[in-house]
Amino acid sequence: MNVKLLVSAMLLASTAVPALAEEPVFDPQAVRAHVTFLADDLLEGRDTGSRGYDIAASYVASQFVAMGLKPAGPDGSFYQKLTVREARLDGAPKLALNYGGKETVLSDTAQVLVRPSLTDKAVAVDAPLVFAGFGFDRPDLGFDDYKGLDAKGKIVVVLSGFPKGTPSELGAHLNSEKAVMAMKRGAIAVITVPTTEDSARRPWDKRVAMSDGPAKGWVGADGKAFARATGIRGTATLNPDAAAPLFAASGKPLARVLAEANRKGGRPRGFALKARASLSFANVWKDVTSENVVAVLPGSDDKLAGEFVGMTAHLDHIGIHGKGEDTLHNGAMDNASGVATMLEVARAVARDRPRRSVMFAALTGEEGGLIGSDYLARNPLVKGEVVGLVNFDMPVLTYMFSDVVAFGAENSTMGPVVAEAAKKAGIKLSPDPMPEEGLFTRSDHYRFVQQGVPAVFMMTGFEGPGEKAFRDFLKTNYHQPSDDLKLPFNWEAGALFAKVNYYTVLGLANGDERPRWYAGSFFGKEFASGAAKAADPAK
Repeated sequence: MNVKLLVSAMLLASTAVPALAEEPVFDPQAVRAHVTFLADDLLEGRDTGSRGYDIAASYVASQFVAMGLKPAGPDGSFYQKLTVREARLDGAPKLALNYGGKETVLSDTAQVLVRPSLTDKAVAVDAPLVFAGFGFDRPDLGFDDYKGLDAKGKIVVVLSGFPKGTPSELGAHLNSEKAVMAMKRGAIAVITVPTTEDSARRPWDKRVAMSDGPAKGWVGADGKAFARATGIRGTATLNPDAAAPLFAASGKPLARVLAEANRKGGRPRGFALKARASLSFANVWKDVTSENVVAVLPGSDDKLAGEFVGMTAHLDHIGIHGKGEDTLHNGAMDNASGVATMLEVARAVARDRPRRSVMFAALTGEEGGLIGSDYLARNPLVKGEVVGLVNFDMPVLTYMFSDVVAFGAENSTMGPVVAEAAKKAGIKLSPDPMPEEGLFTRSDHYRFVQQGVPAVFMMTGFEGPGEKAFRDFLKTNYHQPSDDLKLPFNWEAGALFAKVNYYTVLGLANGDERPRWYAGSFFGKEFASGAAKAADPAK
């Protein structure tokens, strides 16, 4: 039996098309219906490349059909197929630290976590160690952690995160670039030591529990997995307890280094460690096929129809893994809720036929490292240019929120559009309440930002009951089997989240001017240096 065809036929037969209205009414039960289907046990957590994910993809495609959207796939379907490589460790890895005239061998996950390699079946590196603070090599931005250091041919040790007081979006970007910066300095491997703040937010036992899945990446036509830091042979995270003797042997107590990093503006200086390390591990690979689900709505204005506003939401979750009675990770909030609200916004936008064209994409592989979004951003399907993007990822819908946080809004002329959308929806905009999480680089919109596209990513805010509800979800349910339909969903909140995103998308798609980076935006200068910029807004 063809499961995709069966699911599509059932959905098409049961989909009712409401009458056109000037101001769309977002139905909380419609959001609930999508989440109920996508988070059902039958989809087994929608892991990339799994049968459950394929059923979810068919569901989304059938919804696009019902909306009258056009398929964007190269074969006339709604699917952009890609190969995803899964890499797992083959046996226990070995990290040997040589200092103080002795060798300390670490292989237990209580001491070290080694990331599998997508590019090498076997890895063996042996080199001196050098500590580079937070590992930022951007003197032009005031970060010069490699000053006076020789990292060529060496293993670089860095702290996790970024200095306190750094603008959160800039810090998140630089944090995601550490391996690339180390590579450009000639390093061959990177070892990360969590800061005090990072350890408090993500204790080591939780870090271990989250590390049992494979490393993932998309594979090109040449059969090689894409990698940005090709010169970095291996990466590992070292438990601070295991790292302390290493620093002590160099006369630099780790406690003092971490205390400096924990101070606002603190930037521990780098130094050559009086030690060397060897890191060795083997990998097994499994290549699977998955797909992005992509549709387009042609613009109604011939002069603007070649410009696309993108809407994205990741469709995957993390499947079945772990130990215990319940190992199925349904991903109801992450990200069935985001896909559900995107679908309802798409339905309303499709009825309105805005001036610009709109691209709708349910993406694979977000949980494995923004894989589907990176593939789509580098291999575009639309016949035109994506000029702005709105991303939907894990709105926490357990409370009726009164504010939203719009990551990226201050970087471009999308900001005023979001502010107006929030006003129309009867809510307010708030600044990032969790800069330490570095959320700006952790969802699919960021792969489009790296291709020069202005983007925003909204989350439900912290006003009123928001902070407790959001933090409780992150602490108890995020990437846990308990992220399921037993959560106390507030479906009215889902309708409100759809509404504010609808006003945002429609404002972008009907605007006289395409979104533009502000002249002072770091991201505009970094990724779209040749693009026309807008004057910075008055402070």
